[in-house]
Order: sequence, then structure tokens, then C-alpha cells
Amino acid sequence: MAQFSAAPGSPAIPPIPAYEDAGAPDDSSMPAGYSERLYNEDLAPLRHQTWGAYNIFAFWMSDVHSVGGYVFAGSLFALGLTSWQVLIALLIGITIVNVLCNLIARPSQANGVPYPVACRATFGVLGANIPAVIRGLIAVAWYGIQTYLASSALVIVVLKFVPQLLPYADVHHHGFMGLSTLGWAGFMLLWVLQALVFWHGMETIKKFIDFAGPAVYVVMFILAGYMVYRAGWRNIGINLGGVKYHGLQVVPVMITATSLVVSYFSGPMLNFGDFSRYGKSFRSVQRGNFWGLPVNFLAFSLVTVITTAATLPVFGELITDPVETVGRIDYPTAVILGALTFTIATIGINIVANFVSPAFDFSNVAPRLISWRAGGMLAAVASIFITPWNLFNNPAVIHYTLDVLGSFIGPLYGVLIVDYYLVKRQKIVLDDLYTVAPTGSYWYRNGVNYRAVAALLPAALIAVICVMVPALDGMANFSWFIGAGLGALFYRLLAR
Repeated sequence: MAQFSAAPGSPAIPPIPAYEDAGAPDDSSMPAGYSERLYNEDLAPLRHQTWGAYNIFAFWMSDVHSVGGYVFAGSLFALGLTSWQVLIALLIGITIVNVLCNLIARPSQANGVPYPVACRATFGVLGANIPAVIRGLIAVAWYGIQTYLASSALVIVVLKFVPQLLPYADVHHHGFMGLSTLGWAGFMLLWVLQALVFWHGMETIKKFIDFAGPAVYVVMFILAGYMVYRAGWRNIGINLGGVKYHGLQVVPVMITATSLVVSYFSGPMLNFGDFSRYGKSFRSVQRGNFWGLPVNFLAFSLVTVITTAATLPVFGELITDPVETVGRIDYPTAVILGALTFTIATIGINIVANFVSPAFDFSNVAPRLISWRAGGMLAAVASIFITPWNLFNNPAVIHYTLDVLGSFIGPLYGVLIVDYYLVKRQKIVLDDLYTVAPTGSYWYRNGVNYRAVAALLPAALIAVICVMVPALDGMANFSWFIGAGLGALFYRLLAR
């Protein structure tokens, strides 16, 4: 069987027919030697990789510029540290994310394959369904929750202008399955809008995030300028939580803040290969990551904190929700524009972080039956049936569901990185990622690399224990690092 091993950092141009836009029609036949159990045109290696540094930069803007990102950035400044201490922790954390994203991006960019296909080299051509399904389930849960949160913000703004609809926002009188009639209308509206963007393929998604990220920046800067004008610069203090720690006491808190930054980005970081595969070159991906992570996140955090801090002198209370802040403004046009912008931002992050991922992941499970579009729509439909509003409104359920699933992210990352860089030395036999022949490099035993699974499970179990056991509460914020470190260590020992 022909072998193809991409040099690190170079774009892959394998001599097989494939299309750069997932979901594009394919007039070509499957390459000889490839298995129908592993191949469809959406999972095939890209023949043309067209994304430049700006496209990766815009991807991260869409991932950061959301209501959740706004609240998260503000929360870092409310830990009781001084502003410069938070900035140092933030810079260290986002720099770590930048390095980790570059590491996980290389195999997918070099070979033009999405995250679940890249996992085949580590977990086996059939065993790759384990990391694929885990990431897909996480994405489904978060997709539903993000859609619900965005729709809730939209409903609040609608009620501000059409208070006559207030009775239909009462779940007890006009509701179904725990959500009000107006809530259902808002949720399904956003659900359909996101599905429409996704259905038109990756090229449309690229154009959408190229627009959404910068658009939110424009509104954020205008909002910050308006709030500073209303409050007066001298009345704004950016130590939101007040200084609580002094001397060496600040060190563990800063370390915690750093860990929180990494954990916040752990999901999109794991499956970043779904997007880095489109990069023209690895250098383009690196540049996009640099501008989209350290530079962009620092700027966004500063604007967020200034806006949040200004709400205290302007409204008499600290408001961390940007939609609520916009809703307090006296100008209806500004309220509508701000609400629509943050809604677009949430659609952007939901598509890039929680729609594209399960599309590839579920397609990988049964390529003959599930295309990229079918995989994405399967995830979208599942996000309705999990009733994310009930999930979000029950702290215990959401804690057990998301934290248990999230505890697998670190170990998965550790196993994948050790295998690619230390075991395989950055060499991938591309054709063997698509064959079930026992002679294939990644068939292992029965199509599964049981050493990778044996490294993953105990590392994930320990990470789950750190999150779930109250006595280990102090370790919960570091569960990603614990899981990644143990997964890497276990796999390195087993791979020998």
C-alpha cells in the first residue's frame, strides 16, 4: 500500500481525490485500498488547504467573543487579586493554550484530516470512535446549553420592547417540558439559524466567523466607550472583587486563575484539528493562534473588565452579563444592535465549538451512513431532546454530566500528544488511516490500540475523582492538568 508521511509544518497534498469543503458533492470514487467503514468524502484528507492566518484568528475571535467569554473574563478579575496579577495569570494561561493548540494542530494540518481521523493513528482505526464519541457528547450538551442561554438573552430583549408577551414567558401557564412558549420560540429560532449556517458547509462557516468575531469587537468598543463616558474614567476601578490576598498568598490564586483559563479552552483545543486541517501551512496556523489567543484574549478581557467595572457607578450595581448591560441603556436602537450582536457571537461560538466537532465525530462512527451534515444535524436534534434548560437549571445534574465528560478531555489530549510526538515521531502513514487491513499501521488488535485505552481510563477516573469528591475540592480546578499529565505518563509507560 502506498505510504504518505507529511513533513512537520508542511501542507499535505496527498494524491487522492478529496474536497476542501465538508459537505461538498463528490464525483470521485473511493481510493483503492480504503475501507467503506472508515471513509467518506467529508473525512477524506484535503487536497486544497485554503485557510490563512486571519481565518484562524477569526475562529478564535468567534470562540472568545461570547456572553460566556465575557462573564469568564470578568470573573478572573473578581478573584481578589490586583489587576496586574490577574493579567499575568491570564497571559500565562492563554500562552499555555496557544502552545497546546499548536501541538494538537500539527498532525491534522500536516495530513489534512479532522480530529477523529487523526485519533485513528493513536487509538486504532476503530478505537478512534472512543475519543470521537466522548468529544461529540460533550459538544452536544454544550451546544444545547449555549443555544438556550443565547435564546434567553434574546427573550429578555424582546420582552423589553413587547411587554404584552410576558404571560407567554411564564412556564407555569404557557409552557412545555419545562420551557415557556416564548422560550421555545427563541430557542428554536436560534436552533434553525445555526443549522442554516452549518448546512451550507465549512466555506459558509468560515465567512460567518470572519464576520462575527470583528463585529462583536466593534460593539464591545462602542459599549465600553459609552460606559466610560457615562461613568467618568476616575470613577472606574478594575479590581472588581477587591484585593483579598497579599504577599505569597497570591501565588496559589494566580495559579488557579491560570488553570481556569486552560480549562475554559480545553474543549475547542482538543478538536482544534477540525479547523487546523484547513490551514495553508502550519506557519499560518501558528500566526492565527498567536493573534487569536494571547493578543485577542488579552484585549477582549481588558475591554470586558472596563465595561463591567463601569456598570457599578452607572447603574449602582456590578453587572457581569453584557446582554443585561445593553438592556439597561436608554437608547432602543443601541439595545437592539447590542443584543443582536451578542446573539450572533453566541451563534458563532456554538457553531465552531459545538457543531462542527460532533459533525465529524459522529460521521467517523459510521461514514457510510452518516455524512458530515448528517452528523451535525444528529447532534443538533439531540441537543433538543436533552432539554438543556432543565440541565442548566439543575446544578447537580449539570455538574455530574459535564464534569464527568470533561474529565476525559485532559487524558485524551495527553495520550494523543505523547503518541504523535514521542512514539510516532510526527510520522503518519496517511493511507493506513483509512484501511481495516490487518497489515495496516493502525489496525493494532481488532482495530483498537488497547494500550491507549488502558492509559485513558485510569487517568480519566482520577480526574473525575478530583472533580467529584468534596474532600479534593482544591484539585478540581486543576483536573485538566492532572488528567493530561497522567494520560501522557501512563501511555508513555505502556507504549514502551
